Amino acid sequence: MFGIVRPCSHRLSEGLKTEWMAHLCGLCLALRSDHGQLARVVTNYDGLIVSVLTEAQVERTTGWRRTAGPCPLRAMRTAPVAKGEGARLAAAVSLVLASAKVRDHVADRDGLLKRRPVALAARRVAASWDRAGARTGASLGFDTAVLVDAVDRQTAIEALAGPGTSLLTVTEPTETATAAAFAHTAVLAGRPHNAEPLAEAGRLFGRLAHLLDAVEDQASDAASGAWNPLTATGTDLAEARRLADDAVHGIRLALREVDFVDGKLAHVLLAHELGESVNRSFGTVGCAHGGHGDGSARAAHQPGPYGPYTPPPPGNPYAPSPGSPYAPVPGNPYGAPPQGEGPRPPAPRGFLAGCGVFAGLCCTCQMCCAKEYEGPWSRRKREGFCRDCDCDCCDVCDCCSNCSGCADCCSCEGCCCDGCDGCGCDC
Repeated sequence: MFGIVRPCSHRLSEGLKTEWMAHLCGLCLALRSDHGQLARVVTNYDGLIVSVLTEAQVERTTGWRRTAGPCPLRAMRTAPVAKGEGARLAAAVSLVLASAKVRDHVADRDGLLKRRPVALAARRVAASWDRAGARTGASLGFDTAVLVDAVDRQTAIEALAGPGTSLLTVTEPTETATAAAFAHTAVLAGRPHNAEPLAEAGRLFGRLAHLLDAVEDQASDAASGAWNPLTATGTDLAEARRLADDAVHGIRLALREVDFVDGKLAHVLLAHELGESVNRSFGTVGCAHGGHGDGSARAAHQPGPYGPYTPPPPGNPYAPSPGSPYAPVPGNPYGAPPQGEGPRPPAPRGFLAGCGVFAGLCCTCQMCCAKEYEGPWSRRKREGFCRDCDCDCCDVCDCCSNCSGCADCCSCEGCCCDGCDGCGCDC
């Protein structure tokens, strides 16, 4: 499963965790109901934010949840799931953007997509997803043509981009697509006055998603010869980090202008978890509960010349502190051992191979219950979302760096063990 907003289950209260899973499962089931079983492979963490935003703006009624049957991803447990127009809009957007991702993999000739028959089949799947997303979008009053146009312009912009090209020129199509999706949640919720600030939040979210994807993939793109916006435009990590931090701040400001009925989950995901996503991508901090690091993550939030980050070694203003599990190997800013000094990180799987692994992980419940498993596409280490928590969740502010300093502003007496329920912070 892909996406930049992947909240650690230890940073969410039980109530917010249940809500988050309800939206994730609601997106998956909306894809299945409207577009068939295969479409469920495009379920992603970022798409569910569209569903979250829609629901956060409407008054809750008795029919806003339904009970879903047993699922391998929930260890064969039933669960309440989100339903309605928000989940369907999230499904439509996810399908169209996933089709673009497939075409991108085909263009890069990733994995099995180097073979012409496989590439042809992938193009047909992508075209069918485009049409399916358009049908669902039209039924909700959302024209997915803006998403398709953004994808087409992205290809043309990348072909012309070179050293000196502004990175924001490259991210503009993604910004436009996500702005349209976010703004339409206000239309579905019957709160058109929210459209403008949500469009701004969506624009910056799209910028951030593009930036973080580029940062995380730069090393593997360089090894495979694939196009990467940072490399192509000559943008260094310091500038990318500045743009990412500005985007997070802008999203927080835009959210202040939105008239929410119950915006707790939207606030946690967009005002706080996005900051964690930036830290994760740049390797500056990580969650320190079992499997995510050690106490160095806690130290990473002590004051210093780099704000909430510890003073980094010379040469890399965003490097983690010495001894951190995220500290890079000398000579390699991405932490992978140099050639001849140890195994290199496994290369990401192609789209179709990842789909096969995804199906296997689902059927064996590993994505839900495993202490650790390998991501089906990225091959990065992941933790099962629903596995038992054996940490002291009342210390979550200390071990998980929850809320990026929210303990200083939340009305929860310095502890975010409620996942910012009742958060009184001004971000």
